[in-house]
Amino acid sequence: MVPRLALDTRAAGVMTLLCLIWGMQQVALKAVAADIAPVLQIALRSGIAAVLVGALLAWRRERLTWDTWRPGLLVGVLFAAEYLFVGEALGLTSAGHTVVLLYTAPIFAALGLHWKVPAERLSRLQWLGIALAFTGVGVTFLGNDDPASAGWSRSLQGDLLALLGGLAWGATTVTIRISRLSTAPSAQTLLYQLVGAAVLLLAAAFATGRSGFVATPQAVASLAFQSIIVSFASFLAWFWLLRTYLASQLGVFSFLTPVFGVVLGAVLLGETPEPRFAAGTALVLLGILVVNTQAWIRGALAMMRRSGRPAPR
Repeated sequence: MVPRLALDTRAAGVMTLLCLIWGMQQVALKAVAADIAPVLQIALRSGIAAVLVGALLAWRRERLTWDTWRPGLLVGVLFAAEYLFVGEALGLTSAGHTVVLLYTAPIFAALGLHWKVPAERLSRLQWLGIALAFTGVGVTFLGNDDPASAGWSRSLQGDLLALLGGLAWGATTVTIRISRLSTAPSAQTLLYQLVGAAVLLLAAAFATGRSGFVATPQAVASLAFQSIIVSFASFLAWFWLLRTYLASQLGVFSFLTPVFGVVLGAVLLGETPEPRFAAGTALVLLGILVVNTQAWIRGALAMMRRSGRPAPR
């Protein structure tokens, strides 16, 4: 096994850029929803990206390992479910709400791995992080200060769908980790997800009557961004980072994506985060940060004890 590198300036820069791209994707989907429904746009972007990934595999002359088709089928369905929930959520709630609740996925993944993989047992510090995150989720569901308002029920439904998207994403991570996909080429794992999303979400778009596409410049630009930058380039860059650097250190950056999503939603879509939603978001991000950086926190506390300095209380 090739040893993973510690985080350096290059990796930090790439991760920050990826988080910005991922935070932008929900905003871009919602911005052109009147021209192309989010579910259809995700289906099309997945299909285009699948063709690009297939071409890359052919160019590299990488052979596919078909003994992974069963878990591959499952992750394809889970990936499609994740973005079906996201597409529906964007029609009911804000892009900011959607991205924050979608990025509860690391919490669900940590819980699933705790249950399925003995080496991934959660520490007491990580349980604290999970408690903080779920407290934040509860607060975000109360984000609208006026439950009697006309849009409150729709927003609540959208928030729940976004949370289900996070659950599906977490389940995808667990499936990859505990199956033969953990040793399969990363491009093949991505191909399973893209093909599953393209087929199932395209069927969902036609079944629900949301297959219309008005080819405005904004819609075409969004589709190109989603297909080439998000679903192809950024995912491949992410897999390269995972193969090269320590995953635990890359996870430190996971809180940036919701932050970028909320800021971009406010700047580009005019969304105004409610005070309770902002407070809930802070708790969610803090919980994710604790879960993903518990090794660093423990290391820092150990260094303080060895140096004779009191640990923070």
